[in-house]
Amino acid sequence: MRLLRPLLALVFAVLAAAAAAAAPLRVASAFDPQTMDPHAVALLYHQRISSQVYESLVTRNEQYELEPGLASAWQPAGPRAWRFTLRRGVVFHDGTPFTAADAVFSIERALAPPSQRAFQLLGVESVRQLDEQTIEIRTGQPDAVLPEKLQFVGMMSRAWSQQHGVTRAQDFNGRQETFAVRNANGTGPLRLLRYEPDQRTTLARHERWWGWADKRRHGNVGEVVFTTIKSDATRLAALASGEVDLVLDPPFQDVERLMRDPRLTVLRGADLGQQYLVFDLGRDELEFSDVRGRNPFKDLRVRQAVYHAINVDLIVQKVLRGQGVPTGSFLSPRVEGSPAEHDRRLPYDPAKARALLAEAGYAAGFAVTLDCVNVAWREAVCQAAAAMLTQVGIRTTLRSSPSNQFFPKLTQASASFAEFGWTPTTDAWSSLNALYRSRERDGRGAFNAGSYSNPKLDALIDAIRVEPDRTRRRAMVAVVLQQLREELPAVPLYRRTLSWAMKHGIHAVMRPDDVLELRWVRLPQESAR
Repeated sequence: MRLLRPLLALVFAVLAAAAAAAAPLRVASAFDPQTMDPHAVALLYHQRISSQVYESLVTRNEQYELEPGLASAWQPAGPRAWRFTLRRGVVFHDGTPFTAADAVFSIERALAPPSQRAFQLLGVESVRQLDEQTIEIRTGQPDAVLPEKLQFVGMMSRAWSQQHGVTRAQDFNGRQETFAVRNANGTGPLRLLRYEPDQRTTLARHERWWGWADKRRHGNVGEVVFTTIKSDATRLAALASGEVDLVLDPPFQDVERLMRDPRLTVLRGADLGQQYLVFDLGRDELEFSDVRGRNPFKDLRVRQAVYHAINVDLIVQKVLRGQGVPTGSFLSPRVEGSPAEHDRRLPYDPAKARALLAEAGYAAGFAVTLDCVNVAWREAVCQAAAAMLTQVGIRTTLRSSPSNQFFPKLTQASASFAEFGWTPTTDAWSSLNALYRSRERDGRGAFNAGSYSNPKLDALIDAIRVEPDRTRRRAMVAVVLQQLREELPAVPLYRRTLSWAMKHGIHAVMRPDDVLELRWVRLPQESAR
């Protein structure tokens, strides 16, 4: 009997742990991840799922500070090299070990076209294996912040990729279908069970994940179903009925009501990212317009007119129901080097907008098409902005597209005028390089949706990448951001207040990049079913 009691206690403890670990979580969002290939796209809605399955060498903790991921340590190895020590005991979801050869393969895959992750690795010349646990990344010039650039560069199995013919990233813009689009084999805390595009993604707990031994990473999620529900009303109805447990993007107009519901918990936080309007500055004739032989947006006065014509305070108040912050900054003040005073916008002044248009030779105005993704709150903002622009003479027609049609317009710079959002890291270079560097085949300017080009600014952005002194680096960032404020290749609009609505008792950590880290999610044990 003495032996039986501790044995029974052990059995019950194991059963209780298994029950807790088996707790399911059902998440709804308006956005589909688009693909399971970790290097095919660089979209927030892709990262929300891809980063749970495919881990990077570095990650971020609950305070959004850089911390070890699949690399347990890193250090400079001379002026143009970094060495990364890989974590021991890591296995892929198919049970094979993660090795230095896999890390080398993954970085080389992310660097090679048509990967959309290449832009953040600019300057990397080579990566090589030094031994079973160490790799070395060499850069063309000194790079003081290389580790920062490795977040979201997912590590893949070389053998699995070779077996399934996916040694190159999916050509997302070309709508290529590969094995890696609907299948995955990462090392993360969750493994992919099934991906049904524009419907749902089902993940299950990876029991052999190295991180479960670390209490800081220890949640109890056993299975996760991400369901794509584009309709705001339907998403909230699913939450109210118990069909889903957590909604990542509740409608702005419903957040206050949800906060008063005793059955729910609403997490709120400031967004690190923000929304913009971007102009086509590459074509001599504006394509989706009634202007012939000219491109009005190439005239700074027209871009200034757009800025003055839009009442962003009113949009935040009425469309976003106060859940946002108008901004004139091109990057959040939380990004190193971004001056807080840049948050102050130019005044809303429709009379000045009309005067600027007349001065530029467009007294009668002109027509243009505004591209927007067909998600309710973004469409509503675009509709409001289009109406305001039309009032000053820029007759704006809204064209909404689903995600798989809209996002390639940004990477291919094929829109005349578009609304888009961007979530930076706390380091400015990757955002400046992606959004405002002249477009190059090596990945520079990969998300420069308006084909803006300024050689002097290019040189400064390139210099920021290799500047080792953080004080000088911050000063250089401020110079670039001031130049952008003066030239207006885009119009900054606002940063949202992030909101997640979930059943009471669910514990989650809201990061400023709007990514729900499933490794931290804890469900009440009684919700297991």
